[in-house]
Amino acid sequence: MSSPRSPSEEARESAGGTPTWHPAQEWLEEDDEVDMDYHPAMDESEDGWEEMEGEDMGLGVSDENPHINIGNIQIELTTDDHDEDEEGGNGGQTRIPASRLFQLLASSGLQHILHSHGWASNAADEDDDDEDDPDYYVPTFRHRLRTRRARGDPQFPKVPSDAGTELMGQGQFGTDQHYVDRLKKRKMGFATKLMWRELGVDSYGARRRADQAISQNMIPSSVADKIIHYDSRSYSGQFSDDGNFFFCCAQDFKVRMYDTSNPYEWKYYKTVRYPLGQWTITDATLSPDNRFLAYSSIRSQAYLAPTDPEDDSDPSQLDFALSINRGRRQSWGSSHFGIWSLRFSGDGREIVAGTSDDSVIVYDIETKQPVLHLRDRHQHHVNAVCFGDKSSPHLLYSGSDDSTLRVWDRRSMGDGREAGVFMGHTEGLTYVDSKGDGRYVLSNGKDQTMKLWDLRKMMTTANFDNIDPTIFTTGFDYRFEKYPDNFYEPHPYDYSVVTFRGHSVLKTLIRCHFSPPGSTNSRYVYSGSEDGKVYVYNMDATLAGTIDVGSATLNSRPHEPDVFATAYEMSGEMLWRTCVRDASWHPNAPVLAATSWNGWGLSTGTCTVHSWNNGAANDEGDPPIGKSYDDRLRYVPEFNDYRENAPAARTRRPLRSRPVRRMFLEEEDEDVEW
Repeated sequence: MSSPRSPSEEARESAGGTPTWHPAQEWLEEDDEVDMDYHPAMDESEDGWEEMEGEDMGLGVSDENPHINIGNIQIELTTDDHDEDEEGGNGGQTRIPASRLFQLLASSGLQHILHSHGWASNAADEDDDDEDDPDYYVPTFRHRLRTRRARGDPQFPKVPSDAGTELMGQGQFGTDQHYVDRLKKRKMGFATKLMWRELGVDSYGARRRADQAISQNMIPSSVADKIIHYDSRSYSGQFSDDGNFFFCCAQDFKVRMYDTSNPYEWKYYKTVRYPLGQWTITDATLSPDNRFLAYSSIRSQAYLAPTDPEDDSDPSQLDFALSINRGRRQSWGSSHFGIWSLRFSGDGREIVAGTSDDSVIVYDIETKQPVLHLRDRHQHHVNAVCFGDKSSPHLLYSGSDDSTLRVWDRRSMGDGREAGVFMGHTEGLTYVDSKGDGRYVLSNGKDQTMKLWDLRKMMTTANFDNIDPTIFTTGFDYRFEKYPDNFYEPHPYDYSVVTFRGHSVLKTLIRCHFSPPGSTNSRYVYSGSEDGKVYVYNMDATLAGTIDVGSATLNSRPHEPDVFATAYEMSGEMLWRTCVRDASWHPNAPVLAATSWNGWGLSTGTCTVHSWNNGAANDEGDPPIGKSYDDRLRYVPEFNDYRENAPAARTRRPLRSRPVRRMFLEEEDEDVEW
């Protein structure tokens, strides 16, 4: 989950260098595991913090020399001279040392500046004996961005994509408008399409295509039907395959479950908890029959809980650190790894997991033992895994921070190597999603792109073994830094079918998905984004529409007194911020649920329900739309009263569904501002 290390950094460490240390980034997780989304606030009570001076951090700051030099940035602290009183005092005010002030600024307001321009380390002051301690771990935030790699403007992929346009015309990803309608420039609305469907005696030809196109154009609106609030950040949420069930994972180690058999009127189901979890619940997955939910944390154990609200039994522990067929914990590597991703197989008998131990593990639920360990191939954390075919457990996909997406065929694992590799991302992968047909797979990357892959175009293992994927990366830290456009460069081994750009993959492992066949005719792919929106793309990489979760939830809960204790963003003014981490499109209705870090300084979380409303700004139904509820779907009057009376922080945009129109033939594409 961390950003991959650059070759130059590895060379410095192998030469005996010590990691850069700074108290603003120090945190020691239990069992030496670190969640790379973690962004702690400062704790002044830690031992040694009071005595820490600027020169110990490599800043060259002291009381006599109140300067800080970082690359081409020079900061000087000056104070106005005041006449002291007769006793020589300072008017009862306590003098703060310059070095102490710079420490506080570096932990909050100057953090992004320091990251962007490097942070020098005074390695001679470090204690080399600490490196021999197995419990010693210091996270490193080192400046690793390379200079601009190419002159001129970045060579972004063509939009619209020719390959994507061809896919859209083949019928596997929705239905194109009939060519006669395009020639005559007909713009049939929803009512017109319904009329043609009702008048048609048989559904053949153009009428059949019109029937299919009715649902695929219903992109949910930015207006939120419901805003479900959580007191901690929300990490993931998904509908079941039949649409009758929804779960949401939060940082308080709880998974809430809801009955969504009526997608417009949810009902609270039950809550399960991960005991003794670390940092957050990282992922969850439903069994195909909706009877069980498996969920994980940054631990080597997952838990399996029944979804029946009448069943209050304790969840079963699934230990992924057990050795294969031996029933005891493994001797190789570390048994205290974390699990980033989980997925049930199509038959519900196995679970595949991606771990911080750079491995992929397949776990048999009946025997409660791992049946397959795939190690020593990925070079970094495996952030996402999935099965490639709903009807078969043999095909696996895994996406890693080493920037590769690997394909595993369990029927040919004699040498323990993958069947093939997809290269094209220049930074680590955050998520992978399979279309379920054993052919197409989707990936999200920290290089701010989403890519569609065809299994027939993967690179063979023999060819991949001669390539070092890390040489194409910049090594930027997606948690705190922006990814400049001029760092984009086409990957020389990119065999992806379509590349999608526009959303922002920053701060956390943001997820992407194929749209479902039932409610969208498999027309789109969509992704969450750090800017608080859900981006919906056509298969030709053009933008079909956006769902603005940030505007829909702005000021939807009051400013909590202890917000600074849980806020992710500590610098500057504490503003309302939204980062959509996951989204799920209902399989049978034009409804989308967005799971977000949401609130003042990203301190809390929400799950917002958005439905298609044909562009209407208001809904006369009951209950009113846009209201706030707690995690058990109980109306929260103080939240709603606060929003109605809160001063406008910025100009509110009209929250209506505004899909981007696709133009055909020789017409120019129109840019739509959102």
